Amino acid sequence: MRLGVAKDGAAETRVAVVPGSVKKLKAVGLDVHVESGAGAAAGFSDAAYADAGAVIDDAATVRACDVVVSLGLQPAPSLATGTVHVCVADPFRNTDGVRECLAHGIQLLSLDLIPRRLSRAQSMDVNSSQDSLAGYRAVLVGAAHLGKVIPMMTTSAGTVRPARFVVMGSGVAGLQAIATARRLGAVVYASDVRLAAKEQIESVGGRFIHVDGMEDFEDASGYAKPLTPEFIETVNNAVNDVASDADVVITTARIFGRTAPITIPADAVARYKPGSVIVDMNVDSGGNCALSQPGLVHTTDRGVIIVGLTNLPGQVAETASTLFSNNLTQLLVSLVRDGALTLDPEDPILVGPPKGDPLYVPDMGGVLVCQDGAIHPTQARLAKVLA
Repeated sequence: MRLGVAKDGAAETRVAVVPGSVKKLKAVGLDVHVESGAGAAAGFSDAAYADAGAVIDDAATVRACDVVVSLGLQPAPSLATGTVHVCVADPFRNTDGVRECLAHGIQLLSLDLIPRRLSRAQSMDVNSSQDSLAGYRAVLVGAAHLGKVIPMMTTSAGTVRPARFVVMGSGVAGLQAIATARRLGAVVYASDVRLAAKEQIESVGGRFIHVDGMEDFEDASGYAKPLTPEFIETVNNAVNDVASDADVVITTARIFGRTAPITIPADAVARYKPGSVIVDMNVDSGGNCALSQPGLVHTTDRGVIIVGLTNLPGQVAETASTLFSNNLTQLLVSLVRDGALTLDPEDPILVGPPKGDPLYVPDMGGVLVCQDGAIHPTQARLAKVLA
């Protein structure tokens, strides 16, 4: 069976499979074909792939393979009917792309739908691996735009107090941001709507921002639940009161399959210190700061710097590609039977845990989105969105 590694668009620096994964894929019977230049932006040459045993091909040949993998969704017309396409499709927001897959008979597996609480899925969880790198990178970006040093310093000219960071949200990205900022020497405050996050925040050196009325707003899949407008306002006010005296504020709040919630309204930005930095990690899904501009860094009239850079993992493309490739390889190897990719209707990775299982999430299937020209039956929530 032929596996094609397709090159993503110019804005994407990562690659779905790195040379180090080729041997593992070939060991289970997959013949790996890599589009020429696919790994160049991440530092992986065609020669490195060839040395690992892959075949270097043109775009059309790669997209004609039985299985085609990439970071983002490839245009369905460029793929052959029946192709198994594995990527991060973002199906709830990229509905047109899913409809194209349906129309062209593409078997779509979306990696962002991995049932992350299954123990077997841990090694396949691209959300966690990429979010962790995004959180790390966000701190470095914030520090680079800040006009002061991060750690406390005692000098002959006096003592410099440590920078103060606030991290809004403490999922995978948030915890990595907290840990990274602490390693740089910052004092870090952090918030989350999940009460379980308090212990996690403190375990990496952060100080938890408590909000009156807080409950454990976490669903069975480990994501934050949508909140009422009233409680969102309560949380925003409490956290922004702390953030108004911060040097760097990093926003990580995201609700799976939905527009990112606003955690820093425009009136809150007006209370921030001149010279402070806001790093909005979710500008590509709507943004957490009301004043963020996707792809841009700009300064408000009061001197607050707002960083709206997209694809933060892509700024550390070599590491991000390696981790993504490891996740993807674990998934593909688990699905191969006798040298062919098998979409087993009983596999909880593909279709989610069965009803009655403690990890079952209503209206949320596994990574299998489209099969045989139809939305898979376990994707009831997605089917409603597309209707």
